[in-house]
Amino acid sequence: MGITSAIVLYAVIWWLTLLCVVPVRLRTQQDMGKVTPGTQSGAPEHHYLKIKIWITTGITTVLFAIVAGIILSGWVTVADLDFFHRMGPEGCLYTSTC
Repeated sequence: MGITSAIVLYAVIWWLTLLCVVPVRLRTQQDMGKVTPGTQSGAPEHHYLKIKIWITTGITTVLFAIVAGIILSGWVTVADLDFFHRMGPEGCLYTSTC
């Protein structure tokens, strides 16, 4: 895995984790009983975005270490993900003899 692939993998995991973390412990204005005029009652009372970004970064770092370890160890390769056998016979992916 190259550096560009690692950065892209980290970014994808980070965004997916952020989308999972943002709604956790969310309190809406309606839940708190004080809806600001002109806003939707389902809007967050306070978003706590800074702490959620730090939590996301921590979780992502752990998940990235696990996924990168699996990829770099060779436990899962691109050939393992070829469910429709489009890469040809075994060994043809990296050689030009096929």
